[in-house]
Amino acid sequence: MLLDSITKENDIKNIPSQDYARLAEEIRQFLIEKISKTGGHLGSNLGAVELTMALHLCLNFPKDKLIWDVGHQSYTHKLLTGRKDGFDNLRKYGGMSGFPKRKESSCDCFDTGHSSTSISAGLGLVKARDILAASGQEENCTVISVIGDGSLTGGMAYEALNNAARLDTNFIIILNDNKMSISENVGGVSKYLNNVRTANTYLDIKEGVYNTLMDVPKYGDKMVEGIRRAKNTFKQMVIPGMFFEDMGITYLGSVDGHDIPRMVRMIQEAKRVKKAVLLHIVTQKGKGFAPAERHPARFHGAEPYDIQTGLPTLPRTVSYTDIFSTVMTKLGARDEKIVAITAAMPDGTGLKRFRNMFKERFFDVGIAEEHAVTFAAGLAAGGLKPIVAVYSSFLQRAYDQILHDVCLQNLPVIFAIDRAGLVGSDGETHQGIFDLSYLSSIPNMHIMAPKNKWELSDMLKYAAVCGVPVAIRYPRGEAYTGLQEYRQPVMMGQAEVIYEESGICLIAVGSMVKEAETVRTALKAASLPCSLINARFVKPIDQESIREAAGSHKLIVTMEENVASGGFGEKVRQLLLEAESPVSLLTIALPDEYVEHGNVEILRHETGIDSQTMISRIRQKWDSL
Repeated sequence: MLLDSITKENDIKNIPSQDYARLAEEIRQFLIEKISKTGGHLGSNLGAVELTMALHLCLNFPKDKLIWDVGHQSYTHKLLTGRKDGFDNLRKYGGMSGFPKRKESSCDCFDTGHSSTSISAGLGLVKARDILAASGQEENCTVISVIGDGSLTGGMAYEALNNAARLDTNFIIILNDNKMSISENVGGVSKYLNNVRTANTYLDIKEGVYNTLMDVPKYGDKMVEGIRRAKNTFKQMVIPGMFFEDMGITYLGSVDGHDIPRMVRMIQEAKRVKKAVLLHIVTQKGKGFAPAERHPARFHGAEPYDIQTGLPTLPRTVSYTDIFSTVMTKLGARDEKIVAITAAMPDGTGLKRFRNMFKERFFDVGIAEEHAVTFAAGLAAGGLKPIVAVYSSFLQRAYDQILHDVCLQNLPVIFAIDRAGLVGSDGETHQGIFDLSYLSSIPNMHIMAPKNKWELSDMLKYAAVCGVPVAIRYPRGEAYTGLQEYRQPVMMGQAEVIYEESGICLIAVGSMVKEAETVRTALKAASLPCSLINARFVKPIDQESIREAAGSHKLIVTMEENVASGGFGEKVRQLLLEAESPVSLLTIALPDEYVEHGNVEILRHETGIDSQTMISRIRQKWDSL
């Protein structure tokens, strides 16, 4: 295999050009096989194989710098930098990350995981390069940021483009245009790029004229240079809008993203431009694997699958996302004021059914969480009931909008926060372990967490009528079906007492109620009396229930799947201090650090929130009293 000959960065340059297509095919087959076992981002990587090869043919690593927006499409880059053996443990605990990681390779110059950051990061690297090169401290290098058309719907990309337009030094931005983010792209940017893709007249004329004139003896190059000076006017006539050129960024393209020789020529041309230059590459997401070509959204982040059919090999269970999806359609049918907003994730957040049933009340704003939240605030101010469905780690991008535009005005916006807590294989950038802390800091915010699937339904219905800002956070994966018999009506700031005894009192938040049941069973088996309270509300906390528990127990244990700093346990500690309660308190939460990728059960053990570790800590604390 040609792929076996690539053991380190720049080895691709030893591959004969006539073998590029064969290498691309080997890479695709390798990725299809490996990801079928480990899971991972398949569609985006299959679409970027030739693009990545062209970049590696034009760059020298690790001297040159390549920044991947989001980074989920960097698998071929990892292969071409000698990390082939790491794919057996891709996204597993202690194994290779599914995203670029500086600590993993010197060829990864910037850690990524969220969208629309690559141009800002690349611009910073360009300025650092120029300053250090001017003083002789570092050798000059090429800096390239690769951004997808989906990421180009995020406002941060335009903030960076605005600054990049002022450059008088080379900076290459490659737009990897596959018409998709996670789901199909929406909005004006998508329409604009579609127009540019189809404007091939300009490209054909330009290439034909340049090639002909360069053959003219003596004067050919001067004639070409004259045409280059006039090209902006020509582009304005032929390509609709020319948005990037109008900003002051040189536009090259569009180019077939699966034509390696042509991409290499265009990248080399881009390297000669003494300003910011955007190279528009058109690719096909999922290329080379029929199921991924037909269903690119399904294979964005794929679970292990059967190669022949593309169908998942893991058993299908009812998830919290499924429950949210069902309740949303029921709410939409009952109340015409209910509207739904997503940031490019109708499938992932469970809003696809709502979109199909209530198209006029569904809004996909693209990868633009900040806009999504302020847009929701406007909808609420206009008399509607907006529900923003978003992953926990992505909502943090809109902190200011939650604080300034929603909660300052006390507007009834509902945040349905999926993937809260440990999410596993995507790692540090995707763990939803900070939302309780950052949302709790905002006045007028109300935060709930359900113990099981029925409570998620009840909380959503309550939030739709309570008339204040509400966040409901729930975990990834299978919805818990235990404790069905405990279904106390949801009331603002009230916890739910499930078991009432004495001695030890467990107060658990959301997903931790299930773990608390296991812990309580073990403690009871050891003849330790134990109460269990379902916190339900993280803000406002149920002060009365906590004070009562403090008066009738020797030890209170708080349990949450959130970092300790700013979390539920800290609020309970502050309340007990103010009440001068003599009760002992043990707070169980995640450590104040980023949690790497891996199986969730392994991560729970490593971070100390698995049932066995908690049982041990509680018994040790109890024995010390």
